[in-house]
Amino acid sequence: MIVGILSDTHGRGDAMAEAVRLLTDAGAEFLIHCGDVGGEAVIDHLAGSKALLIWGNNDWERAPLTRYAEALGITVGPSLAEVELDGKRFAVTHGDDSRLVRRVLDEQRHDYLLLGHSHVRRDSRIGRVRMINPGALHRAIEKTVAILDTTNDALRFIPVPCAQR
Repeated sequence: MIVGILSDTHGRGDAMAEAVRLLTDAGAEFLIHCGDVGGEAVIDHLAGSKALLIWGNNDWERAPLTRYAEALGITVGPSLAEVELDGKRFAVTHGDDSRLVRRVLDEQRHDYLLLGHSHVRRDSRIGRVRMINPGALHRAIEKTVAILDTTNDALRFIPVPCAQR
């Protein structure tokens, strides 16, 4: 399965539109947003896709945004969401709660830990858990998203050029 990973859009609907287009063109079958969504303008670009999003530390209007996202058929997860895709176990958290991150890494029950928060892309392995931060679409030197192929564990970061301002 091809999974598109995004984070830290902070309301940048324009950047989100381009990022989703790039991920879709790369074959993404499922989209995961790792928090700091920032508003309806970002959520709109997940509509019609199989998608999961979680909230970050800068997502203030969570209750109305949750209702909005769910009305569009988008799954909204808790602070630590778990999903299984293509037989692989994913943990998704924003990354601002170091205790949650540590718990996932200590338990070693997941294949992947997806997170954001730092605005810095990352790909590392701690034990059996591959930790991936796709980067950010706001306040990052290079705006990036990531595409993961679970069948061969291949990860690629994709620059998002329209988000470079």
